[in-house]
Formats: sequence, structure tokens, C-alpha cells
Amino acid sequence: MNDEQIKILALKMRKKILEISLACNNSAHLGGGLSLVEILATLYGSVMKYDVNNPEWEFRDRFILSKGHGVLPFYASLYFTGFINDDVMNTFKKNESDLISHPVMNMPIGIESSNGSLGHGLSMGVGIAIASKIKSRSNKVYVVMGDGECNEGSVWEAAMSAAHFKLDNLVAILDYNKLQSDGQSELVMDIGNLTQKWISFGWDVYTVDGHSISELFSALNNQHKENKPKILIANTIKGKGISFMENNNAWHHNRLTQNIYDQAILEL
Repeated sequence: MNDEQIKILALKMRKKILEISLACNNSAHLGGGLSLVEILATLYGSVMKYDVNNPEWEFRDRFILSKGHGVLPFYASLYFTGFINDDVMNTFKKNESDLISHPVMNMPIGIESSNGSLGHGLSMGVGIAIASKIKSRSNKVYVVMGDGECNEGSVWEAAMSAAHFKLDNLVAILDYNKLQSDGQSELVMDIGNLTQKWISFGWDVYTVDGHSISELFSALNNQHKENKPKILIANTIKGKGISFMENNNAWHHNRLTQNIYDQAILEL
């Protein structure tokens, strides 16, 4: 896909996110989901290698949603790429559904790992990247994290390990929306200058606008520095695309009513 096609995909994803959030008749993680839309649209629309007809293809790229509560755009990506059909999508957050509030490993529909407890996904990515190196596979491993997640010490253990093992097949993307469930990230736990911190841990660091498809695409496709893992620090807006949700932490986990849905859909 080119930039314009990915923008169209992102718009469709936002509409689908609102649609299934309303239909589930329950609260959903809208704010932190909407901040991820362009990131996932770019990954699934243009960057990652996968085969919908062979989800366990050995040479596929691996995707780990370490920020497990960001499932809404993840499920929308899987829907628009053909992993998930309407029947499955319409079960979101319903009894016995495969699509719940956090991803549960389900390879036939493209979900590589179970995530939810924050801080674990990067370690999983490190292990998968090491395995790919051992097996001489050319695939990449993509891990999406949140900035609040970086409060967890396990993130930094994994970051140090990735540099030590020279994992130039590992790409992390940090959804830096500056908010987490308990408030502003810097007030909950000030993690300082993220760019300098990741550089000091031995990573190849790119700072991008997380809603700019061209910036995301360029950084993701830029030649990997040999022996260095890569991270994109993606500056994003929580609730992006819906004015009354943007930077409004009340929408970290909240319920759509028909009236609110009608207001939101008019903005897209």
C-alpha cells in the first residue's frame, strides 16, 4: 500500500473501532487504542510480511502487542487484512469470544501471543528474535509498547539483553502518548529523556510523529544498523481522531453510548 491507501485503511480502522466498541455494550480501551491506529495500519498495510492463508508461515514477521490493552486497532488490522471475518469480529467482548479485552494467542486468526500484564512483550520479542537468528531466518520481530509500560523494570532488562545479543532483527515501537491509566506518565513515574535512555541501552533510535504514515514508513524501512535493535519513539495523541477523546484520560477505558458514537463518527 502507498501512503494514501494506508490513510484510508487508518480511517476504516477508526470507524471499525467505534463500531465494535458500541456493539459490545461494555467499556473498551478506546484512548490508547486510537493512538495506535497509524502505527498498526503502516505495519500491516505496508511493512510486515505475513500470509493470511498460512498464518504459521515460518518466514512471517512476528508481531507482539506488549501494550495488550491496545487490542482495538490490532483486531481492526487483522480484520482488514483478512485474518478475522465479520462473524468473529462481531463477537468482541462477548461470552466465549476469541476477541477479548487483551489478546490471547490464536494463530489461525493472526494473534502471536497473549498479552495484558505490562512489561513482558519486549522480553518475548527478544526470545523470538534470538530464535530467528539461531535458525538463520530473515524475518523481523515487531513489538509495540506503551510509555506507561516503561515503568516496568522488565522492559529495561529486555532492552539491555537485545543490545547484548545484537538483535538487529528486532524493532520496538513505543506509543508515546504521555498518559497512562492513572494519569500523566511523567507524574506517575518520570522516565526522563526516552531518546537518550534508549541510546544509552545500545539501541538505534528514531523519534517520529506516530500519526505520520510517511515518517513511520521511513523509519521502519530505514536500513537496520548492523548488530543493533531498533526502536521508534512515536509521539502520539491518546484518543487521536475524536476531539473529545484526545488527551482525555477519561477515555482510557470507557463505554460508548449511541449518542457518543454518533458524535464521534461525524468527526471521521
